[in-house]
Amino acid sequence: MKTVAIVIPVYNEAKVIGGVIEDVRAHGFEHIVVVDDGSADDSYLIATAHDVLALRLKINRGKGAAVKTGIMAANLLDADVVVTMDGDGQHDPADIQALIAPILADKSDVVLGSRLLNREEMPFLKVVANSVGNFFTWLFYGLLVSDSQSGFRAYSRYAALIIDTKADKYEYDSKVIREIKNNRLRFAEVPVHTRYTEYASTKKNKQGLINGVITLYRMIWKLIA
Repeated sequence: MKTVAIVIPVYNEAKVIGGVIEDVRAHGFEHIVVVDDGSADDSYLIATAHDVLALRLKINRGKGAAVKTGIMAANLLDADVVVTMDGDGQHDPADIQALIAPILADKSDVVLGSRLLNREEMPFLKVVANSVGNFFTWLFYGLLVSDSQSGFRAYSRYAALIIDTKADKYEYDSKVIREIKNNRLRFAEVPVHTRYTEYASTKKNKQGLINGVITLYRMIWKLIA
């Protein structure tokens, strides 16, 4: 049996992280790593109370830093497959099996969960924003994918060990695409469902227009610096 580790970065998700953990567990996944990215609320304490491996960054470093920390922990636990998913409840754990299937079948090193393959579920403005993100990711890194901004992904042990983005913020997701290209990793895309809850759509630390512009600036700066 392959060991599948689920990595969940969180930042001020105390209201929902307990439910997210139990939802993942209800779908049969017991190896859960929660990384609290310097939250000001009780996210870390709640995760600890739910009997998972809970790690805490002392300061808020960014989504990329939290994801990388969780993947490092999964590697130390000898996970065969690492799945990353958001901690706000938008990602449906029912999609995990589809994400890991190509890796378990040794057909892919990385599997990207794509919301745009289910674009009827996605608000129009998000479709436009993601399409713009896809274009610039292709322009900068030379690989066109349908959803470069999705954090719902699966990695083989080899990919989890070799990918090194050196990015701590939201640009992490795009730079994984660069790593796929540069390391010639096999990849696949599978459709995933997104639950656009009132909580997820109104939280302050979501990836919105302003964060999107900042992410694009960082991507450009890294290319020319």
